[in-house]
Amino acid sequence: MRLTRYFLPVLKETPSEAQIVSHRLMLRAGLIKQASAGIYSWLPLGYKVLKRIETIVHEEQIRAGHIPMLMPTLQSADLWRESGRYDDYGQEMLRITDRHGRDMLYGPTNEELITDIFRTHVSSYKDLPLTLYHIQWKFRDEVRPRFGVMRGREFYMKDGYNFDLTKEDALHAYNRHLVSYLRSYERMGLQAIPMRADGGPIGGDYTHEFLVLAETGESEVFYDSAITDQSFGDRAVDYDSVPECQAVLEEFTSRYARTDETHDEATFNEQVPEERRRVARGIEVGQIFYFGTKYSEAMGATVVTPDGSRVPVHMGSHGIGVSRLLGAIIEASHDDRGIIWPEGVTPFHCGIVNLKQGDEAADAACESLYAALTAKGLEPLYDDRSERAGAKFATMDLIGLPWRITVGPRGLAKGVVELTSRRTGESEDMSPEVAIDRIAQIYA
Repeated sequence: MRLTRYFLPVLKETPSEAQIVSHRLMLRAGLIKQASAGIYSWLPLGYKVLKRIETIVHEEQIRAGHIPMLMPTLQSADLWRESGRYDDYGQEMLRITDRHGRDMLYGPTNEELITDIFRTHVSSYKDLPLTLYHIQWKFRDEVRPRFGVMRGREFYMKDGYNFDLTKEDALHAYNRHLVSYLRSYERMGLQAIPMRADGGPIGGDYTHEFLVLAETGESEVFYDSAITDQSFGDRAVDYDSVPECQAVLEEFTSRYARTDETHDEATFNEQVPEERRRVARGIEVGQIFYFGTKYSEAMGATVVTPDGSRVPVHMGSHGIGVSRLLGAIIEASHDDRGIIWPEGVTPFHCGIVNLKQGDEAADAACESLYAALTAKGLEPLYDDRSERAGAKFATMDLIGLPWRITVGPRGLAKGVVELTSRRTGESEDMSPEVAIDRIAQIYA
């Protein structure tokens, strides 16, 4: 992409309604525009990051053996009455009546709909285990939407649902999700800590939230500081192995880490040495639940067992806030000049800045860099505007691309361009060919 042909409406002033860093920077960097309270249009740059995050989530869910599908945004109220949640869910649910007088709702979650799909098509234990998931827009009518995409009314979410014959099988599905989530978040450049949580309106005794530590987090969290030294890394895990997945769960949940809803001060003080006790704020970016037969019993989702009897299946639901993750990543990765995207989710792999647009040698060198990077399957963003250098650097810093190649007549006279890291600010002169190879190696 070339900036002269791209739609990137950056703002010089910070909008008055933006209270937290991620909201300010998403508006200023041209990622989103508010359509109405808590509802946003995703502009091209923001949409690219959203799709990068979605791709990572898909890849890790499929790696874990989970099957993608797509369910609608609107659901029948009858299904929710069948489960008993239609009246319980409260005013956050947007209730709608269609032209035929049928009660509908804009889905805040999909337990009822997926259970109906399951009971229609699955009747034997031979079809288990089964985990289905989708990534879809959701709506919760927050009384006070704020903080941009962090607490909006419309949001993009991955929600998955496991169906298993026994509690033990369902808890293995729970562990599989925990492993896949740890992998997903680390690929996005985040450290998301699994914390014991409350089941809320979804229910269930087994549930962990994944929280990213940030000053603007909506939850108060209490944890053992040793947790922040843990990393999943690129280890291989056999998702079919119960012991391997259980070992990862124990590794990442054995130390004390709880939200304020489940925090117990006496247990905290007993289990954690004083020098490692931490109290901070956290942003929830995902949650996993096991809730047994809550929905399958209410809605008749049963299977025939090997002995011929019919039993309700054991279920769990597992969500990742895809759109919310953009805000969380920015909260965790920014400076006073703008966003700093981790390589795993950056909208463009690097920026190319032409210091003297119109100079024959500089223009030709930039075109060559652009073509060579594109040929390697990378997406550079070429700032080919007739702007002063300071304005170009400010734009690149604001939108946060991890790497920048700067091209100017003075450097070209020496046969070099400048490669700069957005995160460290360090720059190095090198030939255009070496710069191309360096970028390719980073993203290999």
